[in-house]
Amino acid sequence: MKMTEKRACCFTGHRVLPKDKENILQEKLEAMIETLIEKGVTMFNCGGARGFDTVAALTVIKLRRKHEHIRLHLEIPCLNQTKGWSDEDIHKYNFVMQNSDTMKTKLAGYETGCMHERNRALVDGSDLCIAFLTKNSGGTFYTVNYAKEKKLEIINLAELI
Repeated sequence: MKMTEKRACCFTGHRVLPKDKENILQEKLEAMIETLIEKGVTMFNCGGARGFDTVAALTVIKLRRKHEHIRLHLEIPCLNQTKGWSDEDIHKYNFVMQNSDTMKTKLAGYETGCMHERNRALVDGSDLCIAFLTKNSGGTFYTVNYAKEKKLEIINLAELI
């Protein structure tokens, strides 16, 4: 599939981001999303987790002011996803939920495997994946590998900063 034919992008990344690279990561992410919008991507699929997911969702919301035709879809693994989160993270999560265009929730409560199920749904609904992957383990690594299996184009921002 040529880049110009791609219409949906998902995000995956670590929950803890390097403090010393937050600004450059934000700049690279915003520039990449802008480029994808120019190439015809209109749907951005996000899992709503802390860290990279939140940064990505907030960036799409910001860019939607300029590009009114783009959409943010949240794929939430369970309704109590925020259990144990800080007040600041919950506030950001609620803002993202209120400003998403569509949302799908898998389960009412956490169950083993619900995060992987959410990640697979993100990939299955996308043509390409923007990742922030710095280690070869965990949910982000699993999701990037699943995206590779599904032949999605992967853009790992960790390689660009």
